[in-house]
Amino acid sequence: MRKNNFKVLVVSCQIIVTLALVGCAKTEIKNINSKGKEIICFGDSITLGYGVEKGEDYPSLLAKKVSLPVINSGVDGDSTVDGMLRLKREVLDRDPMLVLIEFGGNDFLKKVPKETTLENLLKMIDMCQEKGAMVALVDISAGMFFKEYRGEYAKIARQKNAIFIPGILNGIITNPMLKSDFFHPNVKGYQVVCDRIYKEIEPYLKKNKELRL
Repeated sequence: MRKNNFKVLVVSCQIIVTLALVGCAKTEIKNINSKGKEIICFGDSITLGYGVEKGEDYPSLLAKKVSLPVINSGVDGDSTVDGMLRLKREVLDRDPMLVLIEFGGNDFLKKVPKETTLENLLKMIDMCQEKGAMVALVDISAGMFFKEYRGEYAKIARQKNAIFIPGILNGIITNPMLKSDFFHPNVKGYQVVCDRIYKEIEPYLKKNKELRL
């Protein structure tokens, strides 16, 4: 009986340690204790909200779910090359607590070398983190579209201790009921995008709020 009790105790301790490590994973994101005052959504037409009216874009919908100002810094047609040119003015010169980086689709369409795209994303993350902000890297791959970038984005997020938000367009670009054109979501589609993004960032927003009390 004593041996069995000891085994049960050991197993219980292992489970507790494992759960503790899982819980601690939420604090591994760099700048989880950021003192910034804004969430900045930095990206291309998906961030801008192409295909819907102002206020129906995902940053506007996200603003209804969080307690911080949400800034829409999306520009239609922007690649990571374009994003680098406006990063300082639209992100670093502000007071970001969290920066959502959503780029890559136009790099693919404009045939920007994959290496350049990934290098630019790394630079963006580094610069935002140096500013003291948390960063979330948004993956727009869906099915076959952009699939060769999917693993690279996840790898970059892990490497930089950034939040990874996978597949925000999954099930949208193949569903006419959720699209405004061949690629961009409609109002319902952007709501799905918003919900997916919020689900991924909410634990870190909560942790940040606790650390700032």
